[in-house]
Amino acid sequence: MRLVTWNVNSVRLRFDHLARLVQRWDPDVICLQEIKVHDDLFPKAELLPGGHPHRRWRGMKSYNGVAILSRLPLEPVEGPDWCGKGDCRHLAVTLPGGVELHNFYVPAGGDIPDRKANPKFAHKLDFLDEMTDWFASERDAKRKMILVGDLNIAPLETDVWSHKQLLDVVSHTPIEVEKLTGLQEGLGWTDAVRHFIPPKDQLYSWWSYRAADWEASDRGRRLDHIWVTRPLKSKLKGAAVLREARGWAQPSDHVPVVVDFA
Repeated sequence: MRLVTWNVNSVRLRFDHLARLVQRWDPDVICLQEIKVHDDLFPKAELLPGGHPHRRWRGMKSYNGVAILSRLPLEPVEGPDWCGKGDCRHLAVTLPGGVELHNFYVPAGGDIPDRKANPKFAHKLDFLDEMTDWFASERDAKRKMILVGDLNIAPLETDVWSHKQLLDVVSHTPIEVEKLTGLQEGLGWTDAVRHFIPPKDQLYSWWSYRAADWEASDRGRRLDHIWVTRPLKSKLKGAAVLREARGWAQPSDHVPVVVDFA
């Protein structure tokens, strides 16, 4: 099975990019974030030619939203209303073989890394706390699970272009890294991408639109992740970050992340 996670930053703007992804990488399961479309307007027919007849999505107008497109049957899994906001940031399904797949879009957190001064940052920290508590109480490390998505945190020093300069920038602050690490350690999740690409190597999946030349400046961050629980670790066969997608016409600011399973 080949699985892709991708923050497309509006699914209706990326039809050609999705087709290109499918043609080039032939994924079996595609997890999307920031689809930015209400459920009633999700482009079901337009995405059908990609050969992924099993589809589930949770969307809202203009913001957020997650979707899963699959060649494999999907059974829905109920999840909580995170932080009581109903803002379509999580979608869970069960794949054949009893593998539970969780697709997340964690809040970005705004620009000010201060809980009191910035409600968006407080929301992000609370969301991470709820994720940690929910998985600890509702799931166990023996269950076959995959967690993917735009987690909006670059945890390692090599996940950002400058650790020193980004310590006070939302997505790489110590408190965010601490909470993401706590979530990961809670059930002993394996970072599937870093399982193959050593932590010593610089690796990014997001580059800001603000850069005049994203490739030349290369000021990226690794915000998009794929984790697996222990029963699936031995099934990992490869991983890649599709950097070239950032250079496509009218791109998302995120690029697809790929993991292969036996």
